Amino acid sequence: MTQHALVPRQRNRERPLLLDLFCCAGGAARGYTDAGFSVHGVDLVDRSARYPYPFHQGDALTVLADLIGSGEIRRYSAVHASPPCQAGCALTVGTNASRGWGRTHPQLIPELRVLLDATGLPYVIEQPTGTAPVRPDLRLCGEMFGLGVLRHRVFELGRWTTAQPAHPRHRGYVRGWRHGIYRDGPYVAAYGAGGGKATIPEMQTAMGITWTDVREELTEAIPPAYSRWIGRTLLDHVRTGVVA
Repeated sequence: MTQHALVPRQRNRERPLLLDLFCCAGGAARGYTDAGFSVHGVDLVDRSARYPYPFHQGDALTVLADLIGSGEIRRYSAVHASPPCQAGCALTVGTNASRGWGRTHPQLIPELRVLLDATGLPYVIEQPTGTAPVRPDLRLCGEMFGLGVLRHRVFELGRWTTAQPAHPRHRGYVRGWRHGIYRDGPYVAAYGAGGGKATIPEMQTAMGITWTDVREELTEAIPPAYSRWIGRTLLDHVRTGVVA
């Protein structure tokens, strides 16, 4: 696959093809690949230098609409989407809104969902646990996988489902300053900078993402452990149409 073109799906029953929309540097993609999928990524920003799989630069909604219109979407077995989350994240709707900080962020999820439903494929929409308009069909936390981040995320599951895993008790605080108080703890804050937040090497280690050292890409990523767990059950659904 070239950087700017999607190529025909290979006839390989062992590795169905998954479309990774708003892919950033590939945190979700790595997990799905580990679970048994082949992955194509799409992002508006050129991530080709670090995204570890075939990559297409373009607007994700436009690319998806074109694939549906041409029928080429049938090359794929599933879709994952991590649309921009700033419109619904806790910081935007909480502290920033109360203090008049920040700016207006686009909310792409309703339009995205219409397109995903039109594919006829099983899909996953990932968002932070804020006010984004997604169904919280699944909630995952880094402590479920023994990670060094909490990074709570919700996932809307379209055309398939899976059981919710137990949410273990957190082992302590996220390290850093909050409301003028510094707390130490077993988790690092993988967002922003300063205030005791994680360094780039700390974020890489905590999330299991070693192929990029770009702070913005790390702060936007989900740990591959999340999509690895999701991908194993999704793969069963793709192959059999039945969720274990």
